[in-house]
Parts: sequence; structure tokens; C-alpha cells
Amino acid sequence: MGGMSDSPAPLADPHLVFDAAAGRRDLVILGSTGSIGTQAIDLVLRNPDRFRVTALSAAGGRVALLAEQARRLRVRTVAVADADKAPALREALRENYGAGEPLPTVLAGPDAAAELAASDCHTVLNGITGSIGLAPTLAALKAGRTLALANKESLIVGGPLVKALAAPGQIIPVDSEHAALFQALAAGKRADVRRLVVTASGGPFRGRTRSELADVTREQALAHPTWAMGPVITVNSATLVNKGLEVIEAHLLYDIPFDRIEVVVHPQSYVHSMVEFTDGSTLAQATPPDMRGPIAIGLGWPERVPDAAPAFDWTTASSWDFFPLDTEAFPSVGLARHVGTLGGTAPAVFNAANEECVEAFLAGRLPFNGIMDTVTAVVAEHGTPATGTSLTVADVLEAETWARSRARELSAAATAEAHA
Repeated sequence: MGGMSDSPAPLADPHLVFDAAAGRRDLVILGSTGSIGTQAIDLVLRNPDRFRVTALSAAGGRVALLAEQARRLRVRTVAVADADKAPALREALRENYGAGEPLPTVLAGPDAAAELAASDCHTVLNGITGSIGLAPTLAALKAGRTLALANKESLIVGGPLVKALAAPGQIIPVDSEHAALFQALAAGKRADVRRLVVTASGGPFRGRTRSELADVTREQALAHPTWAMGPVITVNSATLVNKGLEVIEAHLLYDIPFDRIEVVVHPQSYVHSMVEFTDGSTLAQATPPDMRGPIAIGLGWPERVPDAAPAFDWTTASSWDFFPLDTEAFPSVGLARHVGTLGGTAPAVFNAANEECVEAFLAGRLPFNGIMDTVTAVVAEHGTPATGTSLTVADVLEAETWARSRARELSAAATAEAHA
């Protein structure tokens, strides 16, 4: 296919399923107390004949919930990234377990999730938020585990590293958009794919001009019209940075050039993405907005999990709308294409600067439009990075550290100027 890269197979290929074992699968869930993790656990508890969870990890902010999850699932190991929270986790476990019941082993520290990712299991669900998910992603792939990937940032910042380790079919995407593309691609040959169409809800500010976005508040940005997510992802959906990251992710997962990946705004969030084939056919994957469906694909593929998520009621009338992306009000997708094309450490700089700017916005230190203005400035200062297969984890960490520092400096300067 013209313009396709020379890699032998895309990272996520529905026709190639890595180690597709029959029977009940042992799972490790990383980020178990977050949105993806809690919905995955709900799915597991409703399907005990299909799945068993052997280990859980979380950041450490909700140790009571983590202990409750560990007891309900009877896991062998629990990990917490914040080592200072380990004593509270052990106490919560003692309170949740009955007298004489064996408690799970507790791991603590920044490397604990990666240790769990390499442990004995069939599938690792990486539901961690942020680029800290890179080390667990690499650990799971190196250990030969099937990776159900919800942590898009690890692929964004470490694309070459992930591609170097992943076997064909070893990664099953969990993002709703990439799970949709994954399923639609199963209907045809890779050589017959003309383009990928990634859908975006448009967030809470769809239809607003750039000038109308100048004074939006934290509360308005967190009021997503169709999805319930964590604050960082929700703000990313409001700026459409989330969609830019998904364009990069689609390029890496499916080995499709950037000029054949489009974004279209679909406010209802019913169609999660589409694949257009060379014969003019377009296949769309559609469900009501519910992440349990994509999670079930990630954990169960190539088998489907019955009643994983609600289906449409086709006896009720509904309208599905599609609009072109306003690139002036929402420049994030174009900037993401730019850094994705640059490659190397550029995507890591983009992602890290954005995370810092989102934090500043949520804290009231940066206006909404200042998020992308600052990220754009940081990316421009970074320039054209070294590319190729020589990228290392140290390179990524160094670029992220610089980007975070520079984003904080520029944010502080913008705040001081605004109050001068």
C-alpha cells in the first residue's frame, strides 16, 4: 500500500492474536482504582468463569478501595506506587480480611507496577494514567504477556521502544476509538485500508470559537457531555489533545501514515471510529458510550464477552451527527500530527508539557487557551529531535523532565504577565 511503512505487521492486528489461550485467563490490572480499573473489575466479577485477577496496582490515593478490591478478587499481590502509602494499605487490608485469612503480598514504590506487569499471568491491563505507564508497558511486553493497553501515553512517548519489543498481535487496544478501529479492521485486509477515521465528541466546547474559549472555567472543562473520566483526560478531551494523542497512537498501532488518519466530530459518541476501505466501503463500530465494551475486547479477544456493555435500543429514534474539526479553535490535533511526524522525543515533549499545563489550568494558574499556547511554545523550543531506533528510556525521561520544567516556567511567566 502506498505510503505504508516497512514494518512487518502493525502492533495491534485483530488477525494476529498473541497467545490466545482458551479457558479462564489470569489478569494483572494496573491502575485498578481509576476509571478503567474499576470498570474492568466490574467486568471480571460478572464473568468469573472467564477471568481471574492475580494482582492489582494503584497510585496510592485510594488505599481503602484498593484493599476492598483485593479482598473481593482474592489477589495474590497488591502494589502501590507511593511507598509512603504502604502502611495505610496494609492496615486497610487487615481491616478488610477476616481473622486468619492470608493477606496478599504488598509491593511499594515507583517500580512496583512494572514488577507486577512482568509477573505470571496471561494479560496485563495497563490502565495507568500518564507517561509513568511506559515502564509497566515495556515490562509486560518483555515478559511475553498480552497487553491490553489503555495507557496511551506509554505508546506516545515510547513508540520506538514499544515497537521494538512487541510481537505481532501482542497489544490489544482498550481506548474506545482504537478498540473500534481494531474491530473494524478485522473485516478486511490491511492492504485494502484507505484511511482511518477517528471520532471525537468535541468535548464540552464544541462549536465555540477560540475567542469564546478564553474565559472557560475549570468546572466547565470538567463537564464532559458523554464520558465520565478522570480530570486530566477530561481536560484533554476539552482541548482535543486527547484526540491528537489518539492520532499518534493509531499511526503506531496500525502502521497507517498520518495523512490517512482523519478526525471527525461526532457529539453523540455512538460511533467510536471508522475504517474506510479502497472499494469505498466504510465500516463503523458503534455502541452507547460505555468503556466496559472496549475493556472486554482488550481482555477477551478473539472471544467476545456476552453482555459486557449495553446495546442500542433500535426501537427508539435517534440522530447521529458528524462535523468537521475546527482546527483554529482546537489546534491540538494538528500539533500532534507534527510531533508524531517528527518522532523521537517530540511526542514525549508534547505529552509532558501538556500534563504540566493541564495541572496549571486545574489549579487556576493558566487560562484554557494557555494550555495549547504553552505546549506549542515548548514543542517549538524543543526543535527537531534525534530520531530512529536509538531512542532510549533515558532519552524519553530527559526530554520529559526538560518539557515539564519549561512548561512550568512559561506558565508562570504567562500568569505574571496577566496579573501585571
